[in-house]
Amino acid sequence: MSGLAALSRHHRVQEVFRFLVTGGLAYLVDVAVFNLLLLVFDVPSVWSKVVSSAVAILVAFLGSRYYTWRDRRSANPVREYAMFLFLSVVAALLQVGCLWVSHHLMGFTSPLADNISSNVVGMALATVFRFFTFRSLVFPDRS
Repeated sequence: MSGLAALSRHHRVQEVFRFLVTGGLAYLVDVAVFNLLLLVFDVPSVWSKVVSSAVAILVAFLGSRYYTWRDRRSANPVREYAMFLFLSVVAALLQVGCLWVSHHLMGFTSPLADNISSNVVGMALATVFRFFTFRSLVFPDRS
């Protein structure tokens, strides 16, 4: 492997690591807010997920902008913010959709089932979607 290829691979590994750190923090916030609303304040599960997703999107944006892709600043930050928000909402809808199907169509209504459907299955789908869309559409390589 040439030095340039090794450097490029190393950069990608670091990028994935930073993405996972940022996403992990946003995930913890998402799960904590979701369960606080669901279990302490008795907010219905879908609404708990909508609110927790909104809070997690803010955490994810700050982490993505200032940590994960800090070297990929846009000349048009308004477009960057709008694309991030749009794609984050689509990803959050994947999570809410998994929860809705599990809770309302399949009849799995326990807090554990709600957490598995939204915070495991939905999060896995949303994470893959976020990585590729954020990397290519929101924070593309500008070099």
